[in-house]
Amino acid sequence: MSQDNYTATYSPEDNKLRLYADRRLDAETYAHVKEMGFKWAPKQELFVAPKWTPAREDFLIELADEIEPEMTTLAERAEAKAERLDALADKRDRESNAFMRAADDLSQAFYMGQPILVGHHSERKARKTQERMHNAMDKSVRAAKSVQYWQWKAAGVERFANMKNNPRVRANRIKTLLAELRDHQRALNHAALCVKVWEKATSDETIAKLSGMRLKTGDLCYWDHQRAFRDGSMTAQDLRETSMRNAQKILDSETRRRWIDHILNRLAYERDLLGPVERYEGEITSVILQGFAREHGAHKPNAEVNETGFKLTSSAPLPLHIANAESLDLSADDWRDLMQAVGYVVPNKKPTLPPILNFRAGNRKIVAATGNIYGRKDAFRQIELTKVQYSKIWQDLRGTRTSACGLFRFKICKDPTSTEAYYMRPWVAVFLTDSKEHPAPDGFKERSDSV
Repeated sequence: MSQDNYTATYSPEDNKLRLYADRRLDAETYAHVKEMGFKWAPKQELFVAPKWTPAREDFLIELADEIEPEMTTLAERAEAKAERLDALADKRDRESNAFMRAADDLSQAFYMGQPILVGHHSERKARKTQERMHNAMDKSVRAAKSVQYWQWKAAGVERFANMKNNPRVRANRIKTLLAELRDHQRALNHAALCVKVWEKATSDETIAKLSGMRLKTGDLCYWDHQRAFRDGSMTAQDLRETSMRNAQKILDSETRRRWIDHILNRLAYERDLLGPVERYEGEITSVILQGFAREHGAHKPNAEVNETGFKLTSSAPLPLHIANAESLDLSADDWRDLMQAVGYVVPNKKPTLPPILNFRAGNRKIVAATGNIYGRKDAFRQIELTKVQYSKIWQDLRGTRTSACGLFRFKICKDPTSTEAYYMRPWVAVFLTDSKEHPAPDGFKERSDSV
């Protein structure tokens, strides 16, 4: 069969590869298609793979010369499938009505409660008619139940298509892709660190020490190579060269590079549909740059201010889409442009909580910001404890509350001096006698102790 008989497509909406053929595949090609994970979709008359992989892409290019964009959208495929399911539901509805009419016609033999005459020559025919009537009724009930099932499936297909295009779902999909990107980058970071370590280890004594050690990112050498070295079947220099070669193989892996490129392309596609990424116009800080680099897989990035702007460094090479080096020096505006280009959105600062103050309330109660279901503010009388006594209280029975004025927080716990059961003990404010004492805040002084 010539290559012109095949058409291969890819859809970024669902990350699936599809193979169209204008005639039945021969046995060898069909076996290879199934081996690569493609499944036959009879209604669409095509083979589909659950997701993109470099091996599947190479296979389709070999088979069809090129991979074209998929012309049918996710919404169109969902609409076509919903129509098929609705048609199936209508068919089952017609079958249910037909079986019900047949059962009704057969029931006329027992009109007005005509019994089966046992021993009469009509008994055999009557029992046969009764059996056929019951079978028709059972088939009618089953068909009626399947109508609801297929209608539910059709509605589910439409809901799924709408869900895939939901902005919140798309944002979560971007987070998943970033996690996959970090997984691939983490392997490259570990390999780069291993090469650095083995390059410095030249003596047999040093290699012997490193053979049983591991970095925080993973092992320095494979376990079977480590065992061969201990058994004496591999020399120290052989272990060093083999480990360096294995690490370098990971760094030079064409398959891993294609995976990273594919994930970056999918990220660009999803971000484009989600909307343009606004350029960050706030103040650039080292924390922002380190968070940006970490999200894209950099190994322990460190950003420092210099004369031109900020310099980002890492002990392993930075991701290729950021810089093909262990450091990158850019001005603040260039960093803003780079973050916008790769779709990074600087997270909003979390609201800072008010400070926890340790002060003596005396005979007054401390009123909290939130209250009970009756709208009454919770007020806490204060007791004195040491830090050790407070730490011994079960963590679910202690914590902090925000004051009614919102200017400070204070420690609370279930009263340990109470003799009642734990669930009956009142919550009280705590003053730690062996901690730094703060002056009573103005918000507390201005409030009355009445609740």
